[in-house]
Amino acid sequence: MHIQLMTDGSADLPTNLKRDLQIKVIPLYVNFGEEQYNDASLDLNTFYQKLRNNETFPRSAAPAPHEFYQAFKEVDPSIPIIMLCLSSGISSTYNHARMGMDMLLEQEPNRKIEVINSKTASSGLILLLDEASQKLQAGYDFEQLVEHLYDRVEHTTTLFILKTLENLVRGGRLDKVKGAIAKSLNIKLLMRASHEGTIEVTEKVRGNKKSIRRFIEQIGDYTKTAEEKVIAMTHCNAEDRAKTVLDEITQAHPFKKTILSEMGPTISTHAGEGGLVIAFFSDQ
Repeated sequence: MHIQLMTDGSADLPTNLKRDLQIKVIPLYVNFGEEQYNDASLDLNTFYQKLRNNETFPRSAAPAPHEFYQAFKEVDPSIPIIMLCLSSGISSTYNHARMGMDMLLEQEPNRKIEVINSKTASSGLILLLDEASQKLQAGYDFEQLVEHLYDRVEHTTTLFILKTLENLVRGGRLDKVKGAIAKSLNIKLLMRASHEGTIEVTEKVRGNKKSIRRFIEQIGDYTKTAEEKVIAMTHCNAEDRAKTVLDEITQAHPFKKTILSEMGPTISTHAGEGGLVIAFFSDQ
């Protein structure tokens, strides 16, 4: 059974995964003051240059409900749709997608569409879409896959580590004084996606090496069966750093499969250069 998988621009999908699964991606927006950019068409090098040189810090924005309506409508009516969205705890994207779905179902009530709040972002969405592909290959139908993905959402662990706090300060998410103190003490933040899909700080670790070590150690708090699981990682303009850390992760926790990708403008806006996000399924 063919099912159209869809997601939004926060998914940071590797090109091969997007191509092989024919995933439709609805872009988000990044605004530099009055300048608005579609995150799918904004070149990353241009984005990083604007981020460093522009006094105005960018703001991300969700697509309008009508954009989701149009994207859903373009899919053959006979093909069911599963849309995995950026966490509703950090964006209005999910709510707008639901509105777009309702608009189309009013016109075409026989459509099969499921919009899922992933409670994650970036590598978490990659993980869920990879899982969806595996189950489609195993012969899952629409109802089975929807039920399975809702279960996997509740078992998705998403962990973050930031190399710099500059973006959090510039974006108003961290007080400037606290940011300056953290910078002077070389404090790194370890964060995670909460059960509700918000972002919370779990630890503050002094020093880059110590923070990476703890970042890797904490994986064991969530799973003891890594050899049965997939881990996805995204990075913000830090491929070498990401590969090194991913190698250290797999030495300590032998995941059966790894997926590495680069963050797009939306997630990079908040993570800052050097930021890493990992996602995997927990045991519980």
